[in-house]
Amino acid sequence: MNRIERTSLMTLEAYAKARPEFRARVLSHKKNRTLALGPNVTLVFEDEMTVRYQVQEMLRVEKTFEEQGILDELEAYNPLIPDGTNWKATMLIEFPDADERKRRLGELRDVEHHVVARIDGEPPVVAVADEDLERSNAEKTSAVHFLRFELPDAARVALRAGAGLAFGVDHPGYRAEAIVGDDIRRSLLADLDR
Repeated sequence: MNRIERTSLMTLEAYAKARPEFRARVLSHKKNRTLALGPNVTLVFEDEMTVRYQVQEMLRVEKTFEEQGILDELEAYNPLIPDGTNWKATMLIEFPDADERKRRLGELRDVEHHVVARIDGEPPVVAVADEDLERSNAEKTSAVHFLRFELPDAARVALRAGAGLAFGVDHPGYRAEAIVGDDIRRSLLADLDR
């Protein structure tokens, strides 16, 4: 699907002017791309707009204006854009208390390999986690993971025909499921090829 090209990015100066309006648009857009799985796990489904925002923000924060630095950011972030047969999501594991967070991230090692999409009448689609680098180690999992839900043709057809959609975590240390409402469903269907 969409890749962000170097020529489509705003300069640092242009982005500084456009940032307040663009940021407001992105935050509104993300409301229909964010799904809580219980009290401590959130999936934020990425698309061209959310990734474009991340790239522009990284360039702004790092004050990157040299060509190679810009290309490096695009190389890092473009893989997060869905390509028509999948959804890509950032999974956030959040515990406000630092001590609890440390303990729970230890208990939730490999949780990123236990996240599924459930489409009525189809086999569950287990997320492929952290294709760029491993984010768990022998002691704990990371608080942030990048997931890809690769949807078979039959699942995409079923979704277009109105099949129910839910996402869940099925890990011994954390179980949760959320049925996807109409607004998020419409937003996610837009990521799939017609």
